[in-house]
Amino acid sequence: MQVILLEKVANLGALGDVVKVKDGYARNFLIPTGAARRATEKAIAEFEARRAELEKVQAQKLAGAQAQGDKLGGKTVTISQKAGVDGRLFGSVTNADIAEGLKAQGVDVAKSQIRLPNGPLKHVGEFPVSVALHHDVVVDITVAVVGETD
Repeated sequence: MQVILLEKVANLGALGDVVKVKDGYARNFLIPTGAARRATEKAIAEFEARRAELEKVQAQKLAGAQAQGDKLGGKTVTISQKAGVDGRLFGSVTNADIAEGLKAQGVDVAKSQIRLPNGPLKHVGEFPVSVALHHDVVVDITVAVVGETD
């Protein structure tokens, strides 16, 4: 299916690109989220009429993400979990826990924006974690997992 992208989509294209994608991807994800429209002649003409407005909205989103990235850059989030004597946790620290810790520090981040490269954290220590605020803005933070013994 041919679609015209209304915003930048990772590994697919930028604003205004006409790309061919699988029907299910277009019907189930791109079109319902507002990231794309079917690439009909009418839709392309409407897009060209609204192109400046859409580019302005994308620039505002990018500027907001960069401002939040400046505020977030280099932060350390400390999370306390029950741990055994060998430093292994009795559970794990997930992206939801990290998002909650950031919210407690006054930074509102969705759990889907937190990237854990090796999966959930299962040991005590400090770990580098990436936060993808926008396609072009990825900030590194440090997560310090502290073990609590009872």
